[in-house]
Amino acid sequence: MSFDEVVLPLRVGYGTSGGPSFSTEIVTIDNGYERRNQNWTQARRVFDASTGVRSSVDAAALLAFFHARAGRARGFRLHDWSDGTSAADGVSVPTAGDQTIGAGDGATTQFQLVKIYGSGGVVHTRTISKPVAGSVVVALNGVTQTSGWSVNTTTGLITFATPPGGGVVITAGYSFDVPVRFDADQLTLTVENYSQYKADISIIEIRI
Repeated sequence: MSFDEVVLPLRVGYGTSGGPSFSTEIVTIDNGYERRNQNWTQARRVFDASTGVRSSVDAAALLAFFHARAGRARGFRLHDWSDGTSAADGVSVPTAGDQTIGAGDGATTQFQLVKIYGSGGVVHTRTISKPVAGSVVVALNGVTQTSGWSVNTTTGLITFATPPGGGVVITAGYSFDVPVRFDADQLTLTVENYSQYKADISIIEIRI
């Protein structure tokens, strides 16, 4: 699967709307009770970037980007401005204690970035595969580590030069993008007047 490590242009991306979706099969039996089957453990986000195109400059940026991605053929990054950092509110500046990504055992050196959502005692763990370069901070037992580790910004894997000791709590903070693709091979642009444009742009998250 082709994926380009480029972000949808800011002028277009900042106008996106959307959020997480799940797949659930529901069967209602004769007495009115339901049987529900959750098909996906991870949510899949769907976005509409139509409101991000307002001018000829936006339209030109989108056209160039769409041509380069060949419609649905190539994936890319999208920054979700409503939930794009490790902070609980999804928008605050990341701190090294935001998310617990694992515990040391004296042997493991790699840990996946995740973001944890919880409500009513139920926890959903989201895999973060596209952290923003330069945004990741890491701590061991609450102490920020300025060296001794690296991050792969294409997979979200943190690698330590030396395995963290047994029971050491590993936390991280970061900004991140969503891996996505266009959901159509045709881009529709409407010129409303000499300075106003409209576009039909559906974008969907892809698994990495």
